[in-house]
Amino acid sequence: MLWEKKGPANTDLTVEAALKRSAELGIDFIVVASNSGKTAQKFLERGVRVVCVTHHAGFNKPGENEINPDIKEELQQKGAQVLTTTHLLAGVDRALRLKFGGLYPAEIIAASLRMLGQGVKVCVEIACMALDAGLVPYGQEIISVAGSGKGADTACVIVPAHSNNFFDTVVKEIICMPREK
Repeated sequence: MLWEKKGPANTDLTVEAALKRSAELGIDFIVVASNSGKTAQKFLERGVRVVCVTHHAGFNKPGENEINPDIKEELQQKGAQVLTTTHLLAGVDRALRLKFGGLYPAEIIAASLRMLGQGVKVCVEIACMALDAGLVPYGQEIISVAGSGKGADTACVIVPAHSNNFFDTVVKEIICMPREK
């Protein structure tokens, strides 16, 4: 499915498309990028295991997490796992770019994935991050959901690889994404 525009207006349709494909393929794990927790909440109580991936601490302001601690606790009480960690395709490479300029390997990979859209890039990234954290099973298809800013507009079926074998990651399907990049 292709959405005409990117952005949060597609969130509910993206959630439904991801859940429908999850049921069709028998996929139990949904990995969702959600800094506020709102998109992750939409998946809870729908019969799937939810891994909510947030920005790392200090992303917007040093020493602070974006996700409200009460929302994080609520997500966890409802069965979601919340992963707050360094972005796979940023981390130290971003620090080098910000300090010295230039573009470094992980950011080149990210820019290449963005040719398919920001959401596809984030779907791949968070799928591998969740696998590295041991929150999704190795060698199995998961559904990864992300967006082009706030909300969700992209969903993919992915078999993630650990970061040390990143290029073994397989994007099996793009369930939905915006045409607008």
